[in-house]
Amino acid sequence: MDLSSIEIFKAVASHCSVTKAAAALGRVPSNVTTRIQQLEEDLGVALFCRDGKKMSLTREGSIFLSYATRLADLAEEAKQAVRPLAASGMLRVGTMESTAASRLPDVIRRFGSLWPDVSLQLTMGATRELMLGVLAEELDCALVARPPQASLDETRYADLDLGSFDARRIYVEDLILVLPPKHPDVKAAADLRVGTLAVMEPGCTYRRMAEEWAQDAASLRTLELGSYHAILASIVAGNAFGVMPRSVFDLLRWPVDIVTGEIGAVETFLVRRKGDRSDSFEAFHDVLIASRGRDGLSLPSG
Repeated sequence: MDLSSIEIFKAVASHCSVTKAAAALGRVPSNVTTRIQQLEEDLGVALFCRDGKKMSLTREGSIFLSYATRLADLAEEAKQAVRPLAASGMLRVGTMESTAASRLPDVIRRFGSLWPDVSLQLTMGATRELMLGVLAEELDCALVARPPQASLDETRYADLDLGSFDARRIYVEDLILVLPPKHPDVKAAADLRVGTLAVMEPGCTYRRMAEEWAQDAASLRTLELGSYHAILASIVAGNAFGVMPRSVFDLLRWPVDIVTGEIGAVETFLVRRKGDRSDSFEAFHDVLIASRGRDGLSLPSG
């Protein structure tokens, strides 16, 4: 048993899937399966119940998860204790509203306990606005979104080029289509029964991807709103449809008959200006990476 096996076990427990855990950890599924089997052999118990592709914890697996979490936390604290960082002062972090709500609460808590001499100043905005803020030295770093490289239209998304940044992939969001209650299932934009797309402000990557996906709709209007709660209200009222990260969808309270569909994946990067050096940034980056195992965050492969 080693720390790598512990992280793999925690990822499978969080995602309830070998395939999703493998994507989150940047590994191939066969490697994850092998490591889980080796861990079960070492412990002499089955940690998971297998039901097709779904993995659920056994009683022994649930017990082991609590110890695995404590071991991972202790390892992180040991790493920080001996690492020669001198993080202090203020770190100005830009973030999308969706990330602040669904991803950062535990990160901020952990960062504060590990690095009490660093003050975090969070600024929320759309991806394009945040990238400009980093380049203008108004922000030290920012969490921003863009489509995966494999599906990226370089011309259409030229303003999201990361060439001027030290950009580190943090995780992948599943972008989903959210439709009013009892709306028929949608396979393409032409199947939409509502003609209004509820969106966030211009410069939002999720908005751009939603507009691209919906461009084949018979007619399309946009309703610009200031929060995902407002978007939710419009969808529930039957006035609009929306697109948002699944992590945000899972946070909000939805009617049981709300309809969802898959749009695609979006990568989230932590970016800063090329050439910048900051112990506080490195400490924040490390806590972001460590938090993915506890909270089920997804990392892109590669």
